[in-house]
Amino acid sequence: MTFDPSAVGSTSETKTVSWTARDCMLYALGVGAGVDDLAYTTNNTDGIEQHMLPTMPVTLGSDFSVLRRAGRLDWTKVLHAEQEIELFAPLPIDGQAEVTSRLAQMWDKQTAALVAIDTEAKNLGGEPLWRSRATLFIKGAGGWGGERGPSTTKPELPDLSTQPDRTISYQTRPEQALIYRLSGDYNPLHSDPAFAARAGVGRPILHGLATFGFAARAVLAFTGKEPKSLRNLSARFAAPVWPGDALHVDLWKTDGDVVRFNVRGPGGTAVLVNGRAELNTTGS
Repeated sequence: MTFDPSAVGSTSETKTVSWTARDCMLYALGVGAGVDDLAYTTNNTDGIEQHMLPTMPVTLGSDFSVLRRAGRLDWTKVLHAEQEIELFAPLPIDGQAEVTSRLAQMWDKQTAALVAIDTEAKNLGGEPLWRSRATLFIKGAGGWGGERGPSTTKPELPDLSTQPDRTISYQTRPEQALIYRLSGDYNPLHSDPAFAARAGVGRPILHGLATFGFAARAVLAFTGKEPKSLRNLSARFAAPVWPGDALHVDLWKTDGDVVRFNVRGPGGTAVLVNGRAELNTTGS
């Protein structure tokens, strides 16, 4: 199953993706928004303008099929290691984009491969809308003698203070993964008990990108800013979350326009680490 490093640079076919106000509401429900978040979960509430949560683009058009250019793939051996989303323009609640994914980097961890897939989106006029990077840890795909690249095994708390400036807690629902998958991530790891057992996690886990969305909600609540203010969000996945777990988002305000965050699960287990959000400093 060793990967072929010459696949770096491979791209998917460019495709047109579209989304609607309904898609925005469904994504918001998938990352835990509810009756206290009507700007995300409704489109006809008097006096409230609907918004897209700014992490929703991670569900729009990323094409991991480019991994097949590197070699045969067993999806039970794929773990999401890191995620970043960079936003270049506010996104409407109804829209279209031209999206292309590229196998951007590949590192040899000997017993595994670490690969980065970049997805870039432009509007139909060719102007950039967003860029996302998904870094995947693929067990059994290393050993070609390449560079080891960055480490993804050492979760670190922000070196800012002994205590976070604020902790925001959310309770996920037992059906949280079943809701989130309706935004387009149908990986059976999050729905099929037999597949989850083969992957060694016991039962279906929550999508890491759902936890990523919970963290974005906490960043916006912490700063009091509108969703369009978010320019960049990144984090490393450190441990699985199961639907029904409570999530505790620890947040630190730094100088300027950056917020650092980590997410803890039951028993204080770090599940999302090295979180960093960059927001506009002017306006709301």
